[in-house]
Amino acid sequence: MISLFVIPLLLLVPDFATADSSTVSLSYGTFRGFVSGNLTQFLGVPFARAARFQVPEEPELLRGLQNATSFGPACPQQALSPQPVFVPTTYPSISEDCLTLNVFKPTVTEPTARLPVLVWIYGGGFQIGNSRDIDVPPVVERSIDIGEPILVVTPNYRLSALGFLAGKEAQAAGISNLGLRDQISALKWVQKHISAFGGDPNRVVIGGLSAGAVSASFLSLNNNQNSNVLFRGAFLQSGHAFYAPPLSAGQFDYDELVAANNCTASNDTLECLRRVPFESFMATVNKTADFFSYRSINLTWGPRVDGDVIVRDPWVSISRGSYAKIPVMTGLCDDEGTYVSSSLPRTRLAHNFLDYVHSNYLPATSQDQMAQISHLYPDDPTQGSPFGTGTDNQLTPEFKRVAAFQGDLSFTSPRRFFLEHASSTQNVWGWVNKRGKSTNGPLGAFHASDTPIWYTTNETTVGIDAMTNFINTLDPNCHAKHLTANTSIFWPKWNTPSSSGSSSLLTFTDAGINITAENFRLEAIEFLNDLRLEEATGK
Repeated sequence: MISLFVIPLLLLVPDFATADSSTVSLSYGTFRGFVSGNLTQFLGVPFARAARFQVPEEPELLRGLQNATSFGPACPQQALSPQPVFVPTTYPSISEDCLTLNVFKPTVTEPTARLPVLVWIYGGGFQIGNSRDIDVPPVVERSIDIGEPILVVTPNYRLSALGFLAGKEAQAAGISNLGLRDQISALKWVQKHISAFGGDPNRVVIGGLSAGAVSASFLSLNNNQNSNVLFRGAFLQSGHAFYAPPLSAGQFDYDELVAANNCTASNDTLECLRRVPFESFMATVNKTADFFSYRSINLTWGPRVDGDVIVRDPWVSISRGSYAKIPVMTGLCDDEGTYVSSSLPRTRLAHNFLDYVHSNYLPATSQDQMAQISHLYPDDPTQGSPFGTGTDNQLTPEFKRVAAFQGDLSFTSPRRFFLEHASSTQNVWGWVNKRGKSTNGPLGAFHASDTPIWYTTNETTVGIDAMTNFINTLDPNCHAKHLTANTSIFWPKWNTPSSSGSSSLLTFTDAGINITAENFRLEAIEFLNDLRLEEATGK
């Protein structure tokens, strides 16, 4: 199993901060960032290096002063159809040499300061995304305003086939889950170098959105209960470790990629793939199914159980208690499944819904189990997602039904399974976002639509302040010294009984913010989790 322990320094030259707050000397190079207002930013700092289909290694020794004033290139992106409206169609530059990160810190940080650190991992279905996908300065500026300053680190990681190649060849070469290995390398870099920026390596919170939250969740399972980890808390926005098939289950996709690149006859198909010119290689990757295809969230390229980075099925790890016993903030949007379901025009008839679910997600289920799924997710738009919108927003005859199922299967059920177990072993807080039901049409409170709540002050300060409090104290609630923070709401732990049920959620609606119970779709979520556990254990 890959270790999440803090590794010893491989380079003997110590890090140190300079008198100039925009310059920092690390063991492998000196970097100059820039000051902008209350912030100093270091952009595009290499944290590792890796050739195609190779594990990340220590960054190379860099001589001379290195400019860290612009973002590094994005890792290669998989083409999507249709192109999402919520992400850039292109990044300024893309390269396989993409393992860089960005550090955002208060300018007035003393050289001896030890501020808490958020390591934020971007989302994008493990197919798209970049370390610049959130606007970090408002987060750090708000932390300064409320007297709880933080540092934020945003690393790149490899995506799609380049980051998540599967099959026996990947297993034999030890290159499974390279995207997650990149993230671990970034976390180890933080342990070794963040003190030079004024950060505290012992006060790191890992966070992320969507695939970034899924990644953070998988890494907390990798910990396997050991307390000496690379992070002490987790902030999970719309993502938890979901079903991870074995690496061997991706053999078909590997073989298809090999054939598309004319490598089938090679004695070493993996080495042949390494040598394919970049543009030609990506052209074949872009022909594989993305998360807007019929496969949807049944990802072609994504995390898989390899016995190393992902030791075992997440449902087994969680049911055994094999996860990091750290405080966690975790939440979701009410209509997680609408975004990806909006591109599934083929699921138009009632019988097609069941065929789709059985063939794409749950091939091992019996006829009786499929009948129960039909009962729990009926052919009734008033029961579908966007939830609570009656017969409105039905893009296709089966849209709301599919959206309800996909959102629950991939987001709601794994999150609740974790909460039901972790709430008895550690402090956990939950939230749900229901904003946008009347303004976002068929998408409703769609996946990641709560982003402004957590990273800006545009809609409310409750979210961003709660996250900042958590990074500082491992508790999202305001404390007496937070004189400028919003103190109007107390956020109880998830397993605290509420007025309407046995659990408590901080709930964002268009009408306001309050505490509600997590009592929605109890029977359906329990059934899905029972199916997943049965599949994982064979019992």
